[in-house]
Formats: sequence, C-alpha cells, structure tokens
Amino acid sequence: MLHPVGVTAPQGPLAGIRVVELAGLGPGPFAAMLLADLGADVVRVDRVVPGGLQLGTGERGDVVNRGKRSIAVDLKHPAGVALVRDLTVTADVLIEGFRPGVAERLGLGPEECAARNARLVYARMTGWGQDGPLAKVAGHDIDYIALTGALWATGRKNEAPVAALNLVGDYAGGSLFLVMGVLAALLEARSSGLGQVVDTAMVDGVSVLTTMFTAMAQLGVWDLGHRAANVLDSSAPWYDVYPCADGKWVAVGALEPQFYAELVRVSGFGEGQDDSRFLQAPPDQWPALKQQWAAHWLTRPRDEWSALLGHTDACVQPVLDWSEREQHPHLVARQTYVEVDGITQAAPAPRLSRTPLGIHRPPPLPGEHSREVAAELGLSDQDVEALLKSGVLTQRLE
Repeated sequence: MLHPVGVTAPQGPLAGIRVVELAGLGPGPFAAMLLADLGADVVRVDRVVPGGLQLGTGERGDVVNRGKRSIAVDLKHPAGVALVRDLTVTADVLIEGFRPGVAERLGLGPEECAARNARLVYARMTGWGQDGPLAKVAGHDIDYIALTGALWATGRKNEAPVAALNLVGDYAGGSLFLVMGVLAALLEARSSGLGQVVDTAMVDGVSVLTTMFTAMAQLGVWDLGHRAANVLDSSAPWYDVYPCADGKWVAVGALEPQFYAELVRVSGFGEGQDDSRFLQAPPDQWPALKQQWAAHWLTRPRDEWSALLGHTDACVQPVLDWSEREQHPHLVARQTYVEVDGITQAAPAPRLSRTPLGIHRPPPLPGEHSREVAAELGLSDQDVEALLKSGVLTQRLE
C-alpha cells in the first residue's frame, strides 16, 4: 500500500529524518530518492553560479528527485557555504558525491560538519573510494565493474563483455550500499549519540556482489577463468534467453531438476524420445542440447510460450520491453508502476505493512524551495531577500 501521491508531510519508517543531498548525478541522487521514498525529508542543494544560472539537471520529469525539496545555493560564495553548514546542523544525514577532497575545499567536509553536529551521518559516494591510487581519477559505472571482474564475467562466449546499463556499479554497488551504510549508521547513532563517515565506493560494493561466485569457485562448481561456461552465465540450456518465432524472446530459468522436468513436460520438448529428456544433461552435452532447445523455442511466438508456461513452475517468462512491462497483469495487480503527474514510474519498494513508503511530492525544480528551507533555518524575510538579491540563493518558479 502506498501513501497518496501529492505534496504531503513525509511519512514512512524514516519520517522525522532529515537528509541534505549535495546535488550530483547517478548513484547519489538515486540513494537520496530511496531515502525520500522511506519517508525522510530530503533537501537537495542545487548549485548556482553568480547571476543565478542553474547548474542542476533536475526538472519536473526527473523522477529520481521525487519526494525531495530543492534549495539553490552558490557554493563558491562564503555565505552560500555557511548556509549549507547551517542546514547540516539540524540534519541527520549528508550525502555528497564529489571527488575526494572537493567537499573539504568547499568547507563542507566531514570534520567541519561534525564540529557543529556530532550526530551527523556523512555519506560519501564515489567509484573508487576516498583513498587508493585511483581515488581522484575520473570514472563511470563501466570502469568500476571492469576493474572488479563483473564486466568480464557478463556476456556470451567468444564475444565482448556486456554492461548491464549502469545498474551494477552505480545503483547496486553504489546507491544500495550507501543506503545500507546510512541506515546502519543512523541505528548505531541512537545508542552512541555520534555520527560517522560512510565511505561508499562502487568498486567495494560490486566486489561484495560477486561473493557468491567466489564461494562457488572455492567449492569447485564455478569456473572463474571462462565466461559463459557456468550454469548462470548463459551456458546452461535451462538458464538463458531464446528467440521465438516472432523474433521476440523468452527467459528460461529452470535451474532445479524438478523445474526443468516441468519445462520439458509442459513445453513438449523432445516428445517421442525416452524419459532421459527430463534429466538435466552434464556440461559436455550442453552445446548440443542448447541447439535443440533453440530450435524448439522457434516453433511458437513469444506470447504463445508465455501463455503456455508463464503460470507453471517451468520458470519461463517473456522478455518485455519498457512499455510492455507496465501492462503485464502481475505488475499491474501489484501496482509496481504508478503514474504521477503524467509520468509512469516504479512505485517505492520494498513494501512495509505498518509504515508504508510513498511518493510525497513531485520532483522539484532546482531552487523551488529556497525560501521555504531558508526560513526553516530561522532566517528573517529580510535576510532571505538579501541572499536572493546577492545571488547566494536562487528561488526557482514555474
């Protein structure tokens, strides 16, 4: 169940928690969105330059900023830095995604902030981490997953590795680990009264994500030296995607023997052969068996296969495109996608029974809440007007 969408007071398990997000791109804003979905009051600090030129990318359609408020500040002006420091005094969390040393040069490093708010959880998001030979080198998701082996391991045999968009490095290894670190630090601060620095490096997070494969290799059931040679990396006939008669695809995940037997039975694979067709063949027979399965999947269009197998334990589902997914009956029934201000987007997750998540306001324009947030700091109307007139603060309107 979701809270009603609209401009409402944040509710949810993090209601009463304030997060200051120093505007950036990618995993930092996404982590802040997740915290906003959980009910935190997220104030995004968008940057301006003298004269009021907006440097932020946030607009109404940027749903990664849903649930947040925005204050636009010139961080190159001492008064702007002082204003953000004041924001951190009453905050529980600060999120920044600059290269190491940049926040310190701005006067917004963890030591400066902790001096005024010892309980502050200072969350840092980078690709390489705060130290190490590459700490200050530029990079993106594809670079981080390359260095950790995740990119090399993904793809077809004898073909180039394939990056899964920027989901693995930026969001799985970055945003989700930052949120986990923030929640753990907030919980610990309840007893200690002290915040701490959360150093989130995507190379660290992605490395943790690969733990299962390291364990499987130690047990002798995964070949780390070869791509597409293992049961989960497109080598096994029962764990792969196959084209159908209409050029669309099905995803097959019949890992366990009983599910594979169900797949064979319901799909009619190998009818007329002996009962050995129900058994999963050893790896040396996989290439020939995959050819047989590939031919079998080409006998029907995707949606026929989906209708036949999708509600069985054969573990087969259609590969849907971005528009099709929103219409799938299961996702419709769960309201996995919701429409807010004409924009279809994923509903907050996970689902909590007593303190449900929600989308409490649409994405703000950069600086839309500058007056409002400044007033919450105790600034008088005259002080706010002076900051706006000087360009330290910018108020964005429709």
